[in-house]
Amino acid sequence: MTGTLSSACVRLFSNLAKRKKVPVAMTIAGSDPGGGAGVQADLKTFAALEVYGFSVITAVIAQNSRRVVRVVPAEPAIVTEQIETLVAERPPDALKTGALASTAVVEAIAAAIGSLHLSAPVVDPVIVSTSGARLLDHAGERTLRDRLIPLAILVTPNLPEAELLSGIAIDGPSAMRAAARTIRRMGARAVVIKGGHPFASAGGAHAALSATAIDLFYDGRSFIELTGDRIPGGGAHGTGCAFSAAVAAWLARGVGLEMAVRRAKAFVARALRQGFTLGTGRTLLDHFARK
Repeated sequence: MTGTLSSACVRLFSNLAKRKKVPVAMTIAGSDPGGGAGVQADLKTFAALEVYGFSVITAVIAQNSRRVVRVVPAEPAIVTEQIETLVAERPPDALKTGALASTAVVEAIAAAIGSLHLSAPVVDPVIVSTSGARLLDHAGERTLRDRLIPLAILVTPNLPEAELLSGIAIDGPSAMRAAARTIRRMGARAVVIKGGHPFASAGGAHAALSATAIDLFYDGRSFIELTGDRIPGGGAHGTGCAFSAAVAAWLARGVGLEMAVRRAKAFVARALRQGFTLGTGRTLLDHFARK
């Protein structure tokens, strides 16, 4: 993997050097010391898609691919200062948010986006980890709905996150559409509900999954079902981070929103097909996979 990473970075900076304007995307998220999710994974995604990455740390998280041990939120002031310092040098062409840890951090980010006139963010509403650990406190969840989602160009919940945000038990396609409508009414331009998890009525995490994964995109005018073959293996660590980061990367490169979502889905599928494990951990994405 080291050789792949090195060659990808060389290719990235070689290609960026040839451009008159380098596309820049910013991630505002928590850290993952294992590199499979969070800021570290977002930066890999940006590099793989030939976009220069800025990063703002919202929380230091002790975790590996299987579990979260501890979340320490950053002070809101340092989150604001990170954003301001980067924007003073070069405003990003697109940005995304991930795990934000506390209501004070959410407030600081929303205020910075407004005062600095930043692009509408891709909001990945990371609330609870797959292992069940809270990555955003309950007050922060309310603030996310009230302050950050209304600024978003896109909100990218998985099924459990869509249920938390909308208050709707998603037990099938009809409820999935109802949840998408509810989340969009919070003020976001569009929402995509990712279909990688089983519907609640099918037995939760222990339910059998269909052979097709369907993500639902809704922009207030029409619903678009984005289908793909479900890749065997029970999923991987960091797929949501990679998806939202890939959308931001394509937006930074000037691609329209629907196409950015389609390309992000293809990126995650490619990375998942080439997934691998380290030690006893869960599957990790190969962000630099080419097939």
